[in-house]
Formats: sequence, C-alpha cells, structure tokens
Amino acid sequence: MELYTYYRSTASYRVRIALALKGLAFTALPVNLLVPKGGANRQPEYLAINPQGRVPALRTDEGELLIQSPAIIEYLDERYPQPALLAEDLATRAHERAVAAIIGCDIHPLHNSSTQNLLRQWGHDEAQLLAWIGHWISQGLGAVEQLIGDQGYCFGEQPGLADTFLIPQLYAAERFKVALDSYPRILRVAALAAKHPAFIQAHPSNQPDTP
Repeated sequence: MELYTYYRSTASYRVRIALALKGLAFTALPVNLLVPKGGANRQPEYLAINPQGRVPALRTDEGELLIQSPAIIEYLDERYPQPALLAEDLATRAHERAVAAIIGCDIHPLHNSSTQNLLRQWGHDEAQLLAWIGHWISQGLGAVEQLIGDQGYCFGEQPGLADTFLIPQLYAAERFKVALDSYPRILRVAALAAKHPAFIQAHPSNQPDTP
C-alpha cells in the first residue's frame, strides 16, 4: 500500500495509526502542504490523484485509490478485520463513531489549513486565529471528555476507532496551545497511547518528511 501523507496532518495521522494498529506495511509518499504556490497538494500532479487536493490518500494493494480518512479507516477495518477497531456491541460502536464524528466533522474542519488561510484572507490576525481554534477544540473535547469511559482507552482496554481520531486531535491542540488540564479522561487515554508502539510509530515526529 501507498499512503499520500503529510507529517502533521491530523487526518493523515489517523490513518497512520489505523495502519499501525493493524500491523499493515505501507510506503509513505509525503505531500508537502507548505511549499510555494499553495502546496504540493494543489499542484496538477497531486490533483490527478485526489481531485479534492487533500491528504491522506491511500492506494491499496489492489490498486484502488481511496480518499478521506474516515472512509480509508473503515475500508481498512473491513478489509483487515483483526484487530478490530470497533467493538462487537452495537451501542458501543455507535458511541465510538460519535466521538470520531465530533472530532472529524465538528472540530478538525474548523482549524485545518484551508480554514486558517481563509480567515487570514478575511483580515483576522494570528491572535484571533488562535482564539477561534481554541474555542472549537475546547468545545469539542469537552463533549468527548463526557462520552468516553473511565478506564483504559476511549472505550476499552484496547485502542479503537475513537482513539485513532482523538490522539491526532490532541497533537493539534498542543500545536495551537489549547490547555488540556480539564480533561482527565482524555489525558488518561493520551498517556496510554504515548506508550503504545502503534501510536509511537504513527506520531508526526517519526515520519520521513518530519523536518
């Protein structure tokens, strides 16, 4: 498999975690989002791969080109079912998907690079950007804190779908100087993930394009 990725893209980070949790080998193909003229993701060569111009994109062993991290992770969990990223219990699965959706749909889009760039174009300064980002991350993590369990990872003793979304979001929170002290359950999960080989392998500091 080939993964078009960027080291600090939280969406790419999610997929790297899922691949690592399942023990799947892949070739990383870095896409630099910060090069001149709008980033390598906006160039014709990459737009031919992903017309949306975003990372990640995954080329499967069968040659299929998949985009959007939730769809890629769902594919991986169905194509390589063990270890499973979703619980057997249907209600727990719904809770896992809800946490993933809060992060992937309600938090992340409001602080990704395209949103930041548009806010800058509209005249907002960096202090206003940080206030905007901090508001949405804090609001979302406040909900996640109430939804996850009191022991282990988000929903059990083994990491799953919710954790693949939560840990990259915490990396973004730290980047944008969002305080996490009021989220003890989330901090518990973060401490467990910091010692887990799959999360260590997928961390932005351990990627081939890390500066």
